[in-house]
Amino acid sequence: MEIQVNEGILNLNERVALENKRLFGENGLFVINIMGSPGAGKTTVLEKTIDILVNSVRLAVIEGDIYTSKDARRIEKHGVPVKQINTGGACHLDAKMVSGALGEIDLRHVDLLIIENVGNLVCPVEFNLGEDIKIAVLSITEGDDKPLKYPLLFRESAAVILNKMDLIDFTDIDMDSLRSDIKKINPGVEIFEVSARTGKGLDEWARWLIKKVREKNG
Repeated sequence: MEIQVNEGILNLNERVALENKRLFGENGLFVINIMGSPGAGKTTVLEKTIDILVNSVRLAVIEGDIYTSKDARRIEKHGVPVKQINTGGACHLDAKMVSGALGEIDLRHVDLLIIENVGNLVCPVEFNLGEDIKIAVLSITEGDDKPLKYPLLFRESAAVILNKMDLIDFTDIDMDSLRSDIKKINPGVEIFEVSARTGKGLDEWARWLIKKVREKNG
């Protein structure tokens, strides 16, 4: 019985996600869904990405959190439209939540919509939001075992951002093993090694993202 209920929820979500996707396509938006653990550095990566892209791409952001608008206030300081979604306890965004937020963003003036999902390695990847691609952010301080423990996130992501590389000397992480495990799960995935704190590696990530936006819009 519980399985049937869960399937019903996912089926409903998929219908709304398809409507979101249609709306994104009509407005020429490229949409990414950023996922990762709490503390992986998703918001800092996003802030630095905005600073690099803001003069090249018209951006908007949807921020997902269980409670508070702290992350949205951080993004707002970078001069881009941002809408906060508080899930009130749910460990992920769903397509209906995103649909409700879209009415408060003028999509006609956006090239790239970035959705930062709730911090979680499991739930968010199960729910299609209508995005073009999923992006995983993994802090190297979380350890090199995470891809094999949470394979769906890495299998579904078009790119993996390995963040906090400036701290590598303070960890015992096996980077060769980490990269190898990610590639075994998803051979075609792009891997970017970055430090959101120092900015190192983010230019390469931003160039890749700009290319994706332009490929969609011809």
